[in-house]
Amino acid sequence: MSEFNQYNQPVGNIITNWHQPPRPQKITLEGNFCRLEPMSQRHTQDLFSSWHSIDDERDWAYFPVNRPKNLKHCELYVASLSVSNDPVYFAVISLQTGKAVGSVALQNFDTVNGVLEIGWVNWSPFMKRTASATEALFLLLKYTFDTLHYRRCGWRTDKLNQPAIDASERVGFKYEGTYRQAQIINGRNCDLRWYSIINTEWTDVGRALSAWLRVENFDERGRQIQRLKDLMLVQKR
Repeated sequence: MSEFNQYNQPVGNIITNWHQPPRPQKITLEGNFCRLEPMSQRHTQDLFSSWHSIDDERDWAYFPVNRPKNLKHCELYVASLSVSNDPVYFAVISLQTGKAVGSVALQNFDTVNGVLEIGWVNWSPFMKRTASATEALFLLLKYTFDTLHYRRCGWRTDKLNQPAIDASERVGFKYEGTYRQAQIINGRNCDLRWYSIINTEWTDVGRALSAWLRVENFDERGRQIQRLKDLMLVQKR
C-alpha cells in the first residue's frame, strides 16, 4: 500500500511495530519428520553416502560446486560449510533413520531491512518427494518469520532448474521476476528466477504447511491424505 508525501508523490507506507532482527544462529530445528542440525563434520559420512546413492551428478547440475568425489573431499567440503556464518548451513536429519539425507542454508542476511534467503537446497534421493523435503523448508520459514521476525524470505534459482522452481512454488513462494544473465556458473549463463514470501503472507502459508505436515495427514504407508495445494487454497479464501 502506498501513501502520499507533502509533494503529493506516492511513497511506501510507514513501517511500525518492527525492530531490526538478529542474524540466524546455528541452532537445531525440530519437526515431525526431520530435524535440522547446524552443519558439522559428524554429518560427513551420512551426507557422502546420501549424495552418492545415485550414480551420476545430476542433482548438482545447478550448483557452482561439484559433488565431492570421495570421502576425503567430502570432509573438506563439509568442514567449509560448518564454519560459514553466511550462509548458515544445516544438515537435514531423517527422524526415521537418524541419518543426514540432505542440506540447506539460510543466507544473505540483511538485518537492516529484515531480509534473508533460503539457498543451497541439496536434497539427496532419500529426501525427494518425501514429507521431510517440505518440512525442512517449513522449519526454516517458521524460524525466519516466527522466531527472528524477518520481513521477507527470498529464494532464487536458475530459470532452467525446474525441480527448484516446483519446490519453491509448492511451499508458497511467489514469483517476482527473472534477472537475465545474472551469473556465470560452471562457465554457463544463468538467468535467475526470484521468489519470495513476505511476513504478511506467512500466516496463511504457515497454517497450510502446518496442517499438511500433521502426522495425522499421512496414512500408514506415508501417503498424504490432504494435498498441500488444496490446503493453500483454503487459506487464501
